[in-house]
Amino acid sequence: MLKLTPIKSEKIWGYELWIASTHPNGCQDDFKKLCGGDYPLLVKIIQANDTLSIQVHPDDEAAVRLEGPGNRGKTECWYVLDAAPDAKIVYGLKEGATRQQLAQAIENSALDPYLNFVTVQKGDFIFIPAGTVHAIGGGLRLLEVQQSCDLTYRLYDWGRGREVHIQKGLEVIKTKDMIPPAPFEKKFECNYFSLEQIDVKGGWSMYCSEGVQLIYVLASDKAVIRGPGDQFGKTICAEEIYAVAPGDKITVEGRASIIRIKS
Repeated sequence: MLKLTPIKSEKIWGYELWIASTHPNGCQDDFKKLCGGDYPLLVKIIQANDTLSIQVHPDDEAAVRLEGPGNRGKTECWYVLDAAPDAKIVYGLKEGATRQQLAQAIENSALDPYLNFVTVQKGDFIFIPAGTVHAIGGGLRLLEVQQSCDLTYRLYDWGRGREVHIQKGLEVIKTKDMIPPAPFEKKFECNYFSLEQIDVKGGWSMYCSEGVQLIYVLASDKAVIRGPGDQFGKTICAEEIYAVAPGDKITVEGRASIIRIKS
């Protein structure tokens, strides 16, 4: 069992913490060693003090076609850790919007009427399959679980002057497999990852039968985590994450809410 140390990346809108990563743009070497190389997921905490760009990510096929062999697509999800009153995300497009209309709207800085704005709150879950137009609004702190990919196509950046990728972005837009944001229902699974929320009241144990698994701490009240050979355990705190190697058994004792993440 390994407690992972975040890698912080400052942004013009806030910051990211890469809390479980073997990606070359932010690799935790001890985690990479535990995994024996590449880990297919990237887990982040996103602190958005201002609105992010309107963006879209390619799927696996488009990532290879547009960026070359060896690239992954980026399907992701968000769990809302904290939200200011009336905090919003962009989740998809209004029905019927065409690529030509979107291109014209971007050129005229008039994209808002085509975007689907959704108010979210703490505890909500948002699934973002590759190809979904999206943005995180200001006043949000999120747990993000995604494919290990750092490909982002910005469609629009609110006039902040950063590079945009309109042609590629418009090419990869899709609207299928979207699920309306809602409070997390304790379990979620897609082709790339699964999440399970476990509310520990006393004790809970897990045996990692195959593949590295991650334990993310949502909340803790004097709880401890114990791995193989650890008699007394380590006190856990909110927003910590632990990697569990295949063949290991871990136990959480006390009161805590955790999210188990599997690839």
